[in-house]
Amino acid sequence: MARFVDTSVMTVFERCVAAINTGRLVRRQSRQDKEFHFQNWVKQRLAETKLEFETGGRNSYPDFRMVLFTDGYEVKGLAYPGREINYDCNSQVPTGFHKSRDIFYIFGRYPATPDGNSYPVFDLVICHGDFLNADHEYVHENKSIKGFGCYGDIMVRDRKMYVAPTPFGLATGVAHTQTLILPEDFIVPKELVRVGILIRKEAEHLIVGYTFDLKDNELESKTIPNPSAGKEHVFYAWRPKEGSADTVAMRPRPSQMLDTCAEDEETDEAW
Repeated sequence: MARFVDTSVMTVFERCVAAINTGRLVRRQSRQDKEFHFQNWVKQRLAETKLEFETGGRNSYPDFRMVLFTDGYEVKGLAYPGREINYDCNSQVPTGFHKSRDIFYIFGRYPATPDGNSYPVFDLVICHGDFLNADHEYVHENKSIKGFGCYGDIMVRDRKMYVAPTPFGLATGVAHTQTLILPEDFIVPKELVRVGILIRKEAEHLIVGYTFDLKDNELESKTIPNPSAGKEHVFYAWRPKEGSADTVAMRPRPSQMLDTCAEDEETDEAW
């Protein structure tokens, strides 16, 4: 059954597309600004919608929260060429629903080595968080243990870092254009054209815990059978009528994308 969602995402997508097509540039304060330049670009697009929104703090989630809509937006800028098939989630696993809000992710690629502090957005994907992870039950918490070290006065802190795939790693046909990816039951305006059907299937097993051996530096996971194994989550890819007609499709083995993220890639820019 179709879900008529009172949402801001269509308007936000329209403003982002218009800004890219009219050459609205990302502007960073300096070369040291590695985090907030693309987020500020998105903030300007939100302001153009004339819809009220709140900006989260440095470590809050999501980055922006709409006031009159139950929408939240998390922003991820990707330097191109560079790491783009997955990204580090600092202490917050991606999800499509958080504290009674639908969460949308805005991914944008921009030049990795611009010749100045102003540069274009090459391409953009706005996707519902369920496209990245449809689990709404997991609650992130950091824990710690005391008594480590020969004197017993060192604390070990378990601060989890998640590495999740981006739409550029999950799907083909999203490069060098602007794409909106939503669950199949969202009703969209007639100005948008469907350019792909994307199906994500739940895994056979769920990781419910892990142990780390401090002597051997070995990390082992604890899994259980997934009661929803094989369940399909269907999403549609949308573009403006005047946009690219390239078809959007799932990559054959998107789960392998995570295997390419080595330990030494953690410092790559993927904000």
